[in-house]
Amino acid sequence: MPADLGLLLYLPHRELENRVFAALAEAGFDDVTPAQARVFHRIGPDGSRLTELAEAARITKQTAGFLVDQLERAGYVERTPDPTDARARLVRVAERGLRAIPVGLAAIAEVEREWTAHLGQRRMAALRDALTRLREVTDVYL
Repeated sequence: MPADLGLLLYLPHRELENRVFAALAEAGFDDVTPAQARVFHRIGPDGSRLTELAEAARITKQTAGFLVDQLERAGYVERTPDPTDARARLVRVAERGLRAIPVGLAAIAEVEREWTAHLGQRRMAALRDALTRLREVTDVYL
């Protein structure tokens, strides 16, 4: 019986995630969980409101708040006033988060190089194209 699509998508994702977390830990960023990373990854370049992060990560606002609290205590994010609404606050990437991002991106690039060597340029490009096109119908927060 062939593996279902969910498993075929999950296994490479999990491998990539494990490699990123290993690289982060090796660089001294060993206090981030996958749940925290999913929220962190959705922070916009100018910051994001907590409700936006919760929706984008598909979790409750309470859970998002809990995870942002943890990330803030660890120095990865900060809450700042929203310049468009004095009552609201934005979650922004803080200094420690800015230092962690290149580590994660380097790990992703390494995995992509390995997968390209295994699949070949054409198949890797086709995979990226197919997943990008699927994102159009699966990620409402583009």
